[in-house]
Amino acid sequence: MNIPQLQITTTRGVLGLQNTPGTQEIEQPRAILSQQQPAAILEISTTSSELSLDTTEVRADLDLKSVFKRTEEFAELGIQEGMEGIARRAEQGRELMNIGNGNNVIKQQAIENGSRPMKSLGIKFVPNPLKLQMSIQPGTLDINVEPQKPINEVTIQKPIYRYTPSKLTAQMEQWPSIKIDVKW
Repeated sequence: MNIPQLQITTTRGVLGLQNTPGTQEIEQPRAILSQQQPAAILEISTTSSELSLDTTEVRADLDLKSVFKRTEEFAELGIQEGMEGIARRAEQGRELMNIGNGNNVIKQQAIENGSRPMKSLGIKFVPNPLKLQMSIQPGTLDINVEPQKPINEVTIQKPIYRYTPSKLTAQMEQWPSIKIDVKW
């Protein structure tokens, strides 16, 4: 007896895959940098120095006096010599009152009143440098510097990003199949 047989034939399915790889590009542009350094603020202020020379005494030594000074000196000299004359005359009057005591007063007074006293001769250095009066007021110098901070401006650039995704395409190169045969 013949038993029927089943003969099954299968073919595999073949799937064809095509892969297109993806690409990825990244660029980083440089940052934009702007720098500035403002100049410092400089302020300078000065006061002048003063030199004061008082030559009044030196000029007086050279006999270069003002009219007011000469008038004042002549007035003082007149008063002084007037007082000396009054004192001398009073003294000589007292001596003449005592003429009876036997002194030779008239002869001495005649010699005193008739001749001038001898002048002294001396060397004098004119002008005296120690009489020059000097005062100095120093000047001042003030310097004020105000530094300025630098100005930094930075503009950051975003990265440029390009991406192409990969593609996967599938196609059936061979379809699967099943054949069933019955053999007798």
